[in-house]
Amino acid sequence: MGLIETTRGLLPGAGGTQRLPRCVGIGLAKELIFTGRQIDGQQAFSMGLVNHTVPQNNEGDAAYQRALTLAKEILPQAPFAVKMGKLAINRGMEVDIASGMAIEGMCYAQNIPTRDRQEGMAAFREKRPPQFIGK
Repeated sequence: MGLIETTRGLLPGAGGTQRLPRCVGIGLAKELIFTGRQIDGQQAFSMGLVNHTVPQNNEGDAAYQRALTLAKEILPQAPFAVKMGKLAINRGMEVDIASGMAIEGMCYAQNIPTRDRQEGMAAFREKRPPQFIGK
């Protein structure tokens, strides 16, 4: 993988010059973009560009299987809490930290009155798995 545009006389478009520095830092982003270097999965993992690496399987779908495993880990969690967490992270990364904290607070406030939050707290007190309904 790589942003090879400089090897073709271009610069990365579609947000490459903006997203990569946010993931790996300015210095490494400049190095990768200016050189047009391609990296393998292990290098991407060590830079924090990907969360996981997997050896390919005989079916050729190892990455898909790993993603499916992750999805199955997320699935039993409270849907609205996951949604609000995603919103807080995504919107918070677009602004300064003080504004991000305010966004988190607004998301948190929306989650407090949900039935899933009440169910999660009850299940914790009663030492049982929660049964979330998405409300």
